[in-house]
Amino acid sequence: MRAVQKLTCKKRDAWWTVLLVDPVATRMLCWLARFRCVTPNRVTWAALFVGLGSAWLFLRGDQTSLIIGAALYHVSFILDCIDGKLARLKGNGSVFGGWLDYVFDRIRVLFCALALMGGQYLRTHEAYYLLAALVVVFLDMLRYVDALQIYKMRMSMRTKIEKVTAERKAAEAQARAAQEPEAEPKVVFMEDLLRENPGVEAEVLKQHSGTGEVVDLHAQFRGRFPWYTRVRQALLRSRVRPHLISGIEFQMFIFIVGPLIGQILWTTAVSAALLGLFELVIMYKFWLSTRDFTRVMEELAPTPSTAGTVADHLFAGRHRGRVPAAPPEVAMEERFPTPEPYEDPGFQPYPQPQYQSHNPYAAAGRVAPYSPHTVTRSIPVQRTDDTWTEAEGRSR
Repeated sequence: MRAVQKLTCKKRDAWWTVLLVDPVATRMLCWLARFRCVTPNRVTWAALFVGLGSAWLFLRGDQTSLIIGAALYHVSFILDCIDGKLARLKGNGSVFGGWLDYVFDRIRVLFCALALMGGQYLRTHEAYYLLAALVVVFLDMLRYVDALQIYKMRMSMRTKIEKVTAERKAAEAQARAAQEPEAEPKVVFMEDLLRENPGVEAEVLKQHSGTGEVVDLHAQFRGRFPWYTRVRQALLRSRVRPHLISGIEFQMFIFIVGPLIGQILWTTAVSAALLGLFELVIMYKFWLSTRDFTRVMEELAPTPSTAGTVADHLFAGRHRGRVPAAPPEVAMEERFPTPEPYEDPGFQPYPQPQYQSHNPYAAAGRVAPYSPHTVTRSIPVQRTDDTWTEAEGRSR
């Protein structure tokens, strides 16, 4: 039993799972693992059907149905934990199985939330239950989406740090003109060391690490809250993670504790407030981690690096292609030069119009006398495009 628990249980998990699920799930796992027909995906399907049965009981709304529905929801969650343990025990886990487990969890929460709050609304006709259903679904989605995005951002920061470190090592090796190729530089992150050695201080791990490249992306958080390290170590001794109110505890309080004590609205409100508070703490911790990331990047790469930069052609969108470089400043004379005489001898840039007017002095060969009071008169112009009469038009 102890060997199976060490092999299948996570090193740190939610306190509800550690205290109320793992003791039962490990014993059920030892029995279910004997059957070849029992696979992780089938256990995931069973967890979904049991959860939908719990939702049907929640929809009925009476006290007996709520108690039985809460018990079925706990059984559904135990089966949901067994599928992962079974995959780790037999080594037959798959990517599709992980996706199926995640999607079915969201479906179970959605149906149970709508059924629990909808059943109470049908019995009491209080609109607060409809609002509570929206809050439960929204917070559950927000919790898992936020966790996924934070995980992706942390992996992105780690990848950029490793890339910058590799670029710096390569530049140093090229500057020294090393004849023998050096080993690939390895970056060790403090969070990995703390996860593998939960009872050791961060400074001790940094001093006794086998490499000089130890990156700590949570230094500011531990510096501002020194008591967090002691609390974290005390919880990890029992495999309990410091995130005390996560999505698991949020679901268990709403779908198990609330129906059992008969205080669904109050349990939902308190659970939502605690989950929101812990989510704000996680966001604050992630913000401090991004500041540590900026500091580490400045220390590793004092000169601008290509790690994490956006390519030029991405600024204009994928459908536009690469942004052309700005043309150099060219003088107007160079852009529009005047043609040389030998190129077009008869070319006149601005030909002047020639007017023929009746001048009696010019006809007699004399020059017109100058008069300062000469008034310029407009020359009448005779139209040559007179309109045709209907008869002329037909004849033409």
